[in-house]
Amino acid sequence: MLTRQRKQYLMDLLRQEGRLVAKELSCTLAVSEDTIRRDLREMAKEGLLLRVHGGALPASPAIADFTVREHLVPEEKIAIGRAAAQLVQPGQVVFIDGGTTCLQLAHHLPTDLKATVITHSPSIAMALVDHSEIEVIMLGGRLFRHSQVGVGAATLEAIGRVRADLYFMGVCSVHPTAGLSTGDFEEAVIKRALCQAAAETIVLATSEKLTTASPYQVVELASISAIVLLASTSPALREPYEKQGISLYLA
Repeated sequence: MLTRQRKQYLMDLLRQEGRLVAKELSCTLAVSEDTIRRDLREMAKEGLLLRVHGGALPASPAIADFTVREHLVPEEKIAIGRAAAQLVQPGQVVFIDGGTTCLQLAHHLPTDLKATVITHSPSIAMALVDHSEIEVIMLGGRLFRHSQVGVGAATLEAIGRVRADLYFMGVCSVHPTAGLSTGDFEEAVIKRALCQAAAETIVLATSEKLTTASPYQVVELASISAIVLLASTSPALREPYEKQGISLYLA
Protein backbone atom coordinates (compact mmCIF):
# COMPACT_ATOMS: atom_id res chain seq x y z
CA MET A 1 0.00 0.00 0.00
CA LEU A 2 1.36 3.41 -1.00
CA THR A 3 1.84 6.09 1.65
CA ARG A 4 -1.00 8.18 0.22
CA GLN A 5 -3.35 5.20 0.26
CA ARG A 6 -2.30 4.28 3.79
CA LYS A 7 -3.00 7.79 5.08
CA GLN A 8 -6.41 7.81 3.44
CA TYR A 9 -7.14 4.47 5.11
CA LEU A 10 -6.06 5.94 8.46
CA MET A 11 -8.37 8.94 8.02
CA ASP A 12 -11.32 6.74 7.06
CA LEU A 13 -10.69 4.48 10.05
CA LEU A 14 -10.36 7.48 12.39
CA ARG A 15 -13.76 8.77 11.26
CA GLN A 16 -15.31 5.34 11.84
CA GLU A 17 -13.63 4.36 15.11
CA GLY A 18 -12.88 7.72 16.72
CA ARG A 19 -9.27 6.77 17.51
CA LEU A 20 -6.19 5.08 16.05
CA VAL A 21 -3.86 2.65 17.86
CA ALA A 22 -0.41 2.43 16.27
CA LYS A 23 0.36 -1.11 17.45
CA GLU A 24 -2.88 -2.52 16.07
CA LEU A 25 -2.45 -0.67 12.79
CA SER A 26 1.06 -2.01 12.25
CA CYS A 27 -0.35 -5.56 12.43
CA THR A 28 -3.37 -4.79 10.25
CA LEU A 29 -1.33 -3.07 7.54
CA ALA A 30 1.77 -5.27 7.89
CA VAL A 31 4.11 -2.32 8.39
CA SER A 32 6.29 -1.27 11.32
CA GLU A 33 5.03 0.88 14.19
CA ASP A 34 7.67 3.43 13.19
CA THR A 35 6.00 3.73 9.78
CA ILE A 36 2.59 4.28 11.39
CA ARG A 37 4.02 6.83 13.83
CA ARG A 38 5.66 8.69 10.95
CA ASP A 39 2.34 8.77 9.09
CA LEU A 40 0.54 10.06 12.17
CA ARG A 41 3.22 12.67 12.79
CA GLU A 42 2.94 13.99 9.24
CA MET A 43 -0.87 13.98 9.37
CA ALA A 44 -0.80 15.85 12.68
CA LYS A 45 1.36 18.56 11.10
CA GLU A 46 -1.35 18.96 8.46
CA GLY A 47 -3.97 19.37 11.20
CA LEU A 48 -5.75 16.15 10.23
CA LEU A 49 -5.53 14.53 13.67
CA LEU A 50 -4.11 14.91 17.16
CA ARG A 51 -1.31 12.56 18.18
CA VAL A 52 -1.63 10.97 21.62
CA HIS A 53 0.35 8.26 23.41
CA GLY A 54 0.08 5.10 21.35
CA GLY A 55 -1.91 6.56 18.47
CA ALA A 56 -4.18 9.46 17.51
CA LEU A 57 -7.57 11.10 18.05
CA PRO A 58 -9.66 13.26 15.71
CA ALA A 59 -8.52 16.89 15.66
CA SER A 60 -11.01 19.65 16.37
CA PRO A 61 -11.89 21.91 13.40
CA ALA A 62 -12.53 24.77 15.86
CA ILE A 63 -9.10 26.34 15.42
CA ALA A 64 -9.95 29.32 13.21
CA ASP A 65 -10.02 32.89 14.54
CA PHE A 66 -13.13 34.24 16.28
CA THR A 67 -14.39 36.18 13.24
CA VAL A 68 -14.14 33.07 11.04
CA ARG A 69 -15.78 30.81 13.63
CA GLU A 70 -18.78 33.13 13.89
CA HIS A 71 -19.85 31.91 10.44
CA LEU A 72 -19.37 28.19 11.12
CA VAL A 73 -22.62 26.23 11.71
CA PRO A 74 -24.48 29.40 12.86
CA GLU A 75 -27.84 27.61 13.14
CA GLU A 76 -26.39 25.11 15.62
CA LYS A 77 -24.86 27.85 17.72
CA ILE A 78 -28.10 29.81 17.82
CA ALA A 79 -30.09 26.75 18.89
CA ILE A 80 -27.58 25.75 21.57
CA GLY A 81 -27.27 29.32 22.84
CA ARG A 82 -31.05 29.63 23.10
CA ALA A 83 -31.33 26.35 25.03
CA ALA A 84 -28.47 27.28 27.38
CA ALA A 85 -30.00 30.68 28.13
CA GLN A 86 -33.08 28.94 29.54
CA LEU A 87 -30.91 27.31 32.22
CA VAL A 88 -30.06 30.62 33.91
CA GLN A 89 -32.28 31.37 36.89
CA PRO A 90 -33.04 34.80 38.41
CA GLY A 91 -30.56 35.82 41.07
CA GLN A 92 -27.78 33.52 39.96
CA VAL A 93 -24.12 34.44 39.57
CA VAL A 94 -22.96 33.03 36.23
CA PHE A 95 -19.62 32.75 34.46
CA ILE A 96 -19.97 32.96 30.68
CA ASP A 97 -16.96 31.87 28.65
CA GLY A 98 -15.76 33.47 25.46
CA GLY A 99 -16.46 31.99 22.04
CA THR A 100 -19.10 32.22 19.37
CA THR A 101 -21.55 29.73 20.88
CA CYS A 102 -21.40 31.43 24.29
CA LEU A 103 -22.05 34.71 22.49
CA GLN A 104 -25.35 33.27 21.28
CA LEU A 105 -26.17 32.35 24.88
CA ALA A 106 -25.67 35.99 25.89
CA HIS A 107 -27.86 37.20 23.02
CA HIS A 108 -30.71 34.93 24.13
CA LEU A 109 -30.80 35.85 27.82
CA PRO A 110 -34.15 37.52 28.63
CA THR A 111 -33.89 41.30 28.77
CA ASP A 112 -35.75 41.35 32.09
CA LEU A 113 -33.56 38.68 33.74
CA LYS A 114 -32.09 39.76 37.07
CA ALA A 115 -28.74 38.01 37.46
CA THR A 116 -25.00 38.64 37.57
CA VAL A 117 -22.81 37.66 34.62
CA ILE A 118 -19.05 37.50 35.10
CA THR A 119 -16.97 37.17 31.95
CA HIS A 120 -13.44 37.57 30.62
CA SER A 121 -14.86 38.19 27.14
CA PRO A 122 -15.39 41.77 25.90
CA SER A 123 -17.78 40.38 23.26
CA ILE A 124 -20.02 38.81 25.93
CA ALA A 125 -20.01 42.01 27.98
CA MET A 126 -21.02 44.14 24.97
CA ALA A 127 -23.80 41.69 24.05
CA LEU A 128 -25.36 42.40 27.47
CA VAL A 129 -25.22 46.22 27.33
CA ASP A 130 -28.97 46.50 26.80
CA HIS A 131 -29.83 43.96 29.52
CA SER A 132 -30.33 46.58 32.22
CA GLU A 133 -31.26 44.05 34.92
CA ILE A 134 -28.08 42.00 34.47
CA GLU A 135 -25.06 43.08 36.48
CA VAL A 136 -22.04 42.57 34.20
CA ILE A 137 -18.61 42.12 35.79
CA MET A 138 -15.58 41.98 33.52
CA LEU A 139 -12.43 40.12 34.48
CA GLY A 140 -9.16 41.78 33.49
CA GLY A 141 -6.08 40.30 31.87
CA ARG A 142 -4.13 40.16 28.64
CA LEU A 143 -6.28 39.93 25.53
CA PHE A 144 -5.95 36.59 23.75
CA ARG A 145 -7.01 37.74 20.29
CA HIS A 146 -7.78 34.32 18.84
CA SER A 147 -10.73 33.83 21.20
CA GLN A 148 -11.19 37.49 22.21
CA VAL A 149 -10.87 36.72 25.94
CA GLY A 150 -8.66 37.78 28.81
CA VAL A 151 -5.93 35.41 30.00
CA GLY A 152 -2.96 35.55 32.35
CA ALA A 153 -2.21 36.15 36.02
CA ALA A 154 -4.67 39.04 36.48
CA THR A 155 -7.55 36.99 35.08
CA LEU A 156 -6.62 34.01 37.21
CA GLU A 157 -6.44 36.08 40.40
CA ALA A 158 -9.85 37.66 39.77
CA ILE A 159 -11.48 34.28 39.15
CA GLY A 160 -10.13 33.00 42.46
CA ARG A 161 -12.17 35.61 44.33
CA VAL A 162 -15.54 34.49 42.96
CA ARG A 163 -17.90 31.60 43.70
CA ALA A 164 -20.43 31.28 40.89
CA ASP A 165 -23.55 29.15 40.56
CA LEU A 166 -22.92 28.19 36.93
CA TYR A 167 -20.11 28.26 34.41
CA PHE A 168 -21.03 28.00 30.73
CA MET A 169 -17.91 26.65 29.07
CA GLY A 170 -17.02 26.85 25.41
CA VAL A 171 -14.26 24.49 24.23
CA CYS A 172 -12.59 23.32 21.04
CA SER A 173 -13.04 19.64 21.82
CA VAL A 174 -15.23 17.24 23.82
CA HIS A 175 -14.06 13.64 23.96
CA PRO A 176 -15.36 10.66 26.02
CA THR A 177 -11.88 9.74 27.28
CA ALA A 178 -9.70 12.83 26.62
CA GLY A 179 -12.24 15.12 28.29
CA LEU A 180 -12.49 18.84 27.51
CA SER A 181 -9.59 20.45 25.67
CA THR A 182 -8.59 23.54 23.77
CA GLY A 183 -5.82 24.78 21.51
CA ASP A 184 -4.01 27.25 23.80
CA PHE A 185 -2.23 26.49 27.08
CA GLU A 186 -3.11 29.74 28.87
CA GLU A 187 -6.72 29.59 27.76
CA ALA A 188 -6.96 26.05 29.15
CA VAL A 189 -5.68 27.30 32.53
CA ILE A 190 -8.34 30.03 32.66
CA LYS A 191 -11.15 27.66 31.69
CA ARG A 192 -10.02 25.21 34.37
CA ALA A 193 -10.02 27.96 37.01
CA LEU A 194 -13.53 29.04 35.99
CA CYS A 195 -14.71 25.43 36.27
CA GLN A 196 -13.22 25.10 39.76
CA ALA A 197 -14.82 28.39 40.87
CA ALA A 198 -18.37 27.38 39.89
CA ALA A 199 -20.81 25.00 41.58
CA GLU A 200 -21.75 23.53 38.18
CA THR A 201 -20.16 23.58 34.75
CA ILE A 202 -22.28 23.30 31.61
CA VAL A 203 -20.49 22.78 28.30
CA LEU A 204 -21.84 24.17 25.02
CA ALA A 205 -20.86 21.82 22.20
CA THR A 206 -21.66 22.05 18.51
CA SER A 207 -21.51 18.77 16.60
CA GLU A 208 -18.09 19.29 15.00
CA LYS A 209 -16.47 19.42 18.46
CA LEU A 210 -17.78 16.07 19.71
CA THR A 211 -15.33 13.13 19.84
CA THR A 212 -12.40 15.39 18.96
CA ALA A 213 -9.33 16.38 20.97
CA SER A 214 -7.09 19.46 21.17
CA PRO A 215 -3.55 19.75 22.58
CA TYR A 216 -4.34 21.16 26.04
CA GLN A 217 -6.75 19.48 28.44
CA VAL A 218 -9.04 21.74 30.44
CA VAL A 219 -10.68 19.17 32.73
CA GLU A 220 -11.83 15.57 32.65
CA LEU A 221 -15.49 14.85 31.97
CA ALA A 222 -16.04 14.07 35.67
CA SER A 223 -15.60 17.79 36.42
CA ILE A 224 -18.65 18.92 34.43
CA SER A 225 -22.37 18.57 35.12
CA ALA A 226 -23.97 18.80 31.70
CA ILE A 227 -23.53 19.33 27.96
CA VAL A 228 -25.87 21.32 25.73
CA LEU A 229 -25.98 19.88 22.21
CA LEU A 230 -28.35 19.51 19.29
CA ALA A 231 -31.35 17.20 19.58
CA SER A 232 -30.35 15.76 16.21
CA THR A 233 -27.07 14.45 17.65
CA SER A 234 -27.02 10.70 17.07
CA PRO A 235 -27.57 8.32 20.03
CA ALA A 236 -24.17 6.78 19.31
CA LEU A 237 -22.46 10.13 19.91
CA ARG A 238 -24.52 10.87 23.00
CA GLU A 239 -24.18 7.47 24.68
CA PRO A 240 -20.56 7.75 25.97
CA TYR A 241 -21.40 10.94 27.87
CA GLU A 242 -24.67 9.61 29.25
CA LYS A 243 -22.88 6.51 30.53
CA GLN A 244 -20.59 8.77 32.57
CA GLY A 245 -23.56 10.38 34.30
CA ILE A 246 -23.45 13.66 32.44
CA SER A 247 -26.80 15.35 31.85
CA LEU A 248 -27.53 16.24 28.23
CA TYR A 249 -29.69 19.25 27.36
CA LEU A 250 -30.93 18.89 23.79
CA ALA A 251 -31.45 22.02 21.72
